[in-house]
Amino acid sequence: MAQSSIEWTQQTWNPTTGCTKISQGCKFCYAEIFAKRLQAMGLEKYENGFDLALHPDELDKPRKWKPSIIFVNSMSDLFHEKIPLEYIQRVFKVMNECPQHHFQVLTKRAELAALYSPYLNWTPNIWMGVSVEDQKVAHRIDFLRETDAHVKFLSLEPLIGSLPNLNLAGIDWVIVGGESGHKPRPMKLEWVQEILTQCQQTRVAFFFKQWGGKNKKLSGRELNGQTYDEYPVKIKNAFNHKLNTENNQQQHV
Repeated sequence: MAQSSIEWTQQTWNPTTGCTKISQGCKFCYAEIFAKRLQAMGLEKYENGFDLALHPDELDKPRKWKPSIIFVNSMSDLFHEKIPLEYIQRVFKVMNECPQHHFQVLTKRAELAALYSPYLNWTPNIWMGVSVEDQKVAHRIDFLRETDAHVKFLSLEPLIGSLPNLNLAGIDWVIVGGESGHKPRPMKLEWVQEILTQCQQTRVAFFFKQWGGKNKKLSGRELNGQTYDEYPVKIKNAFNHKLNTENNQQQHV
């Protein structure tokens, strides 16, 4: 399995790789930097660096994994305009047929997610999210609401501007994180605090990923002296039940 160091998931699955930049949140894309590093190491999957590529040989991998929370396309965007709807449907078919997992799909192309939504099978184990880095792209949340996903979430990372008036109607989960890397843009405490307050007022689960900076481990993950690792309650309970059931079955084999 592709174990992940991303704080809010467990595994990553990349049936596509590569992408193109469309907004300020893409400026210092970690996936692009990582892809070029893997290309330099000679990995065949990244022979074209960060150019968009489909990997149908990766499609069946989740069928072999134990129950996990899986981030889909950590190295790409499933709703990139150059990915055919037919291929997206193949990815969804795998997710539909693996109810033991929870799949997290994240996009900056919310318009296409909404447009394709009627042609996709949104089983309850598929979480759909959009990235929103500042107020200029907050309209992505409205397109997210138009999808038929059972669980909808926001990734406010890298947070590079204030979001004081979020419409969280229909949203189950909010992730917040600062930018990391060599030239990270700053994230202000008041930006994070106003998002936390909005989540608490609307009872939306809040996950604080990181402060970021040049040394994200040093800056840490604490906000107001505590760590926020909340997940949507209905999903967390169902997922823990599945894990406990499987563990009990294994103990009795």
